[in-house]
Amino acid sequence: MDALTAFGLFAVTAMLVTYALEARSPYFTLLFACACMLGSVYGFLQGAWPFGLVEAVWAVVAFRKWQGRLR
Repeated sequence: MDALTAFGLFAVTAMLVTYALEARSPYFTLLFACACMLGSVYGFLQGAWPFGLVEAVWAVVAFRKWQGRLR
């Protein structure tokens, strides 16, 4: 397993875990947004720009959801 694959595995695993824990705290929603950004970076580095673009959109959606949950 090369470093890029390990990074992608970490990003997707972080997305899964933080998504599963979102109901426990708004900060898991923020961590989910950060994990989505990592997934986006992975997609662009891998050359799968559609994946990177969709993950970037999910990061924005999750960040806005986090902001709404803080209010």
